Amino acid sequence: MKLEKTVRIFRRMPVLETERLILRAMSRSDSGDMYDYARREDVTKYLLWYPHTDLHYTAEYLKYVENRYKAGDFYDWAVVLKSNGKMIGTCGFTRIEHQSDLGEIGFVINPDYHGRGYATEAAGRVIKFGFEVLGLHRIEARFIQGNAASLAVQKRLGMKLEGYMRDAMIVKGEFRTIGVSALLAEENSG
Repeated sequence: MKLEKTVRIFRRMPVLETERLILRAMSRSDSGDMYDYARREDVTKYLLWYPHTDLHYTAEYLKYVENRYKAGDFYDWAVVLKSNGKMIGTCGFTRIEHQSDLGEIGFVINPDYHGRGYATEAAGRVIKFGFEVLGLHRIEARFIQGNAASLAVQKRLGMKLEGYMRDAMIVKGEFRTIGVSALLAEENSG
């Protein structure tokens, strides 16, 4: 896929739906819902970013995201419950490599909503979009070793664990081992 097509698609962030979720562009009006989970150390333990310090920080981050959407270079959706409109997390592509038709997905769900299959449902819909609309050949997910919940979601999605890269990344000042799972277009049943 060409970069120009990706920019065109994501400048008007598509709305995706599942049985229980709406995936849509994030906005500053999501500040309260996002801050509810983004402030928690248990959420950011296996992520690259630190907990949000206050509601203003979250609002400024979402303002930044809105500008990235306008540029067409941000590929992450708000995960919203259809039942009540609450944003419970994010899911999307952390990167797209056009030359290799490769996308990397990531997801974060508010721990108050863990154990209900929301991460699998949202990520499954994003994977379907990646293969069917973006024409990706490979979708992968990376995770910090020890993040068993993320790996479990990846396995439920049919992704295959390809291995670990020892001390491959410095995260919050420490070398961390990174796992990689992937799914190829011809393996996707979803």
